[in-house]
Amino acid sequence: MKRPRARDVGIKLGELPTGKDNALTDVPSVKIGHTSLIKEVNDVKATKAIRTGVTAILPHDRNLYQHKVRAAVHIINGYGKSVGLPQIRELGEIETPIMLTNTLNVWRVADALVSYMIETTEDNIRSINPVVGECNDGYLNDIQGRHVTEAHVRHAIDSATKDTREGTIGAGVGMSAFGLKGGIGMASRRILEGEYHLGVLVLSNFGRLDNLRICVPVGKQLKEAMHTEGASTDGSIMIIVGTNAPVSYRQLTRILNRVPHGLARTGSVSHHESGDFAIGFVSDPEGKGQIDENDLSTFFQATVESVEEAVINSILRAETVIGRKNHKREAISIETLTDILRDHRLLDEKSRHDRSF
Repeated sequence: MKRPRARDVGIKLGELPTGKDNALTDVPSVKIGHTSLIKEVNDVKATKAIRTGVTAILPHDRNLYQHKVRAAVHIINGYGKSVGLPQIRELGEIETPIMLTNTLNVWRVADALVSYMIETTEDNIRSINPVVGECNDGYLNDIQGRHVTEAHVRHAIDSATKDTREGTIGAGVGMSAFGLKGGIGMASRRILEGEYHLGVLVLSNFGRLDNLRICVPVGKQLKEAMHTEGASTDGSIMIIVGTNAPVSYRQLTRILNRVPHGLARTGSVSHHESGDFAIGFVSDPEGKGQIDENDLSTFFQATVESVEEAVINSILRAETVIGRKNHKREAISIETLTDILRDHRLLDEKSRHDRSF
C-alpha cells in the first residue's frame, strides 16, 4: 500500500496555501530524478547489503553551466562533507544539477557530475563547481562499498521529471530519521496570491525519537506503542529550497536563514555530529531585480512551513527497510500517530485526502 503524506491523514501544517503537488516541483521548470540501489550481496553475515542511491535536482531544463542560477547556502551545523558550497557562497550561483547521495560517495558523484557537464556543454570548460550534498546511510547500507557509479548519476539526471515520489527513494533509500525510516520529503507554498512558488526537498537522516514533534511531542508515545528503541546517531539533513521569485542573493540568504525554524518544529536541535545544510536557488536564470522587502516575511513563513512539512512527509512516506547486518528501520506507525493526534484534537478529519489510513 502506498504510504500517505501528512495531509492525506488530516495533518495540516502551516497556514499558507500549498502548490498543486505540494512539492519542490511546483516551482516552474524544476525537475527531480532518482536512482535507487537496493541489492542483496552474497554474504553469509549480510554485512554488505546495498541500500543507497542518488537524487538529482535540476533548477531548470537548460544547460546549467551556460545558464547559471542565483543561489545561496546556509550552514546550520557544519559537520558534513558536501562539495561545492564555498563557491556558491562566494559567487551566489549554481552551475550544475544539485546531487544528493551518501557520505562516502560524495566525491565519486562529484567526479561523475563534472564528466557529465563537460560532455553536455559546448563551452570549453576549464573550471566547474559540482554541487553534491550528503547524509550517512551506513546503518542500513554497505557505505564502504561506495556503490553509486557514474551510470547511476547520469540516470538520475537524465530521468529527471516533475517527480513527486518521496520516502525510500534515490538518496533516501538508506536514510533514517528520528530512529525511524527517513528519506526524501517535499512540500511547497504559493505566495502572493499564487504569483510565485517556494518549494522544499529534504533528505532526512537526523534526530532522536524522543524529540520527534508532529504538531505536538509524539516521539515517546510512538516509541512505547511501536515497541522500538528508535536508536539513532545524531545524523544529518540536506534541505533544498527553490523559488521562481526574483529574489536577490541577499534576500535568498535571508530566506535560508529561516530554515532552522522549520527544523526546530519537528524536534531538531542540530546535535554535535549533525550535518545540517540548506541550499537555495532561483529557478529562472534570467530573473532580475528583487522582490519588495515588505513581502519577504511571507517567503520566510513559506520556508518554515515547507521545511517542517517536508520533514514530516519524508518520515510518513518512508517504508520499513532491513539492511546490512540485518539492521532495521521501521516505518512510522500511521495508526498510532493519528490516534495520538486525534487525542489532542489535532487531526483535521474533514481535510483527509485518503480514508484508507
